Amino acid sequence: MHIMFSLFPLAATRPSDGFLNTITVWTFILVGLMAIGGYFMFRKFLKVLPMRDGKSKLDWQNYWVERSRPLWTEESKALLNLFVDPVPNAFRDIAKHTIAAKIGQLAVESGASQVTYDHCIEGYIKATPQRDYKYLIKNLKRHNIDYSAYEHLLQS
Repeated sequence: MHIMFSLFPLAATRPSDGFLNTITVWTFILVGLMAIGGYFMFRKFLKVLPMRDGKSKLDWQNYWVERSRPLWTEESKALLNLFVDPVPNAFRDIAKHTIAAKIGQLAVESGASQVTYDHCIEGYIKATPQRDYKYLIKNLKRHNIDYSAYEHLLQS
């Protein structure tokens, strides 16, 4: 037995408690970060799955953005940029695409010749998840945008 310890001197010692605690903490941190990343990847995966009509939610967003591209004016683009300004940079492009798709859908379905102020406000409200309405209202008030005609959409 004494020969065994002399061949493997590190095998006879136990790691310190500080080292074990550090490994445990980093294990929880990494598992937590992977769970958060997995959650967002799973949400993205659900958007890519085809619906009953054979197109996914992302396919429809791309369709409405492309279909409404000629209808956008400089004023409506500026308003869209104003809407996505409070969104963090990492998510701003995704939010802009989602809101632009809803605004474009409203404009195309109404037969408008261009995207109007009303299309932008209604699309912004409809594209925003209900849990974010508090921030949406705060953003509209901060920019002195009248949304009173669309308050019924915020109630549903």
